[in-house]
Amino acid sequence: MKRLLLFVLLLALVAGGYYYYRSLKQGPQGALVAAAAAVQTHDMAAFEKYVDVSSVTGHLVDDISQQGSVLSSLVPGGSLMMGGAMRMLKPALAKAAHQEVQRYVETGSLEEAAAAAPKHVVNVSLTGLVGKVVSPDSQFKGIKYSREEGDNAFVGLEVSQPKYDTTMVVEVKLRRVGDHWQMTQITNGGELLRGVAQLEKKRLLNR
Repeated sequence: MKRLLLFVLLLALVAGGYYYYRSLKQGPQGALVAAAAAVQTHDMAAFEKYVDVSSVTGHLVDDISQQGSVLSSLVPGGSLMMGGAMRMLKPALAKAAHQEVQRYVETGSLEEAAAAAPKHVVNVSLTGLVGKVVSPDSQFKGIKYSREEGDNAFVGLEVSQPKYDTTMVVEVKLRRVGDHWQMTQITNGGELLRGVAQLEKKRLLNR
């Protein structure tokens, strides 16, 4: 699930993300700073304080499984493989993702993280789809917006997509937990997949 981590660890894609936000100490943005700092120091306990890994990956599986028509355009046979199959695999995929996140935070190596995943989990289609939205060449551009609604907050993280010469905004949801905020969800996963499908179709037509 190498590329799945790119969603969960978005701020860790570029070390500069942490330095850009190091002056922010409070609020939702401060929680994202702390999560990025935990990756830099390989502190899984601190990372989990600010990122509910199980919640984030669980929501991603749900979002992707609902994109049948989009999946068929991005992955051959995707609409047949995903959907119901994805929902059945959700517990195993979430568990595998948590193991990979832990290994990545502890080592800083995506290769080590991939090696930590249980080999019996079928995840090729999932990781391939996530990689189409946030590729290894993507760069963190900055915060597009941030708003608080009671004990929930929504932050738009702008990331480049070099393959299509554009940028995308990944919206993350955080909740207030005691005296800090914790990331719980990527709220626009389905929208991002649909956008990538349209961009890919346009790219192929313009060849």
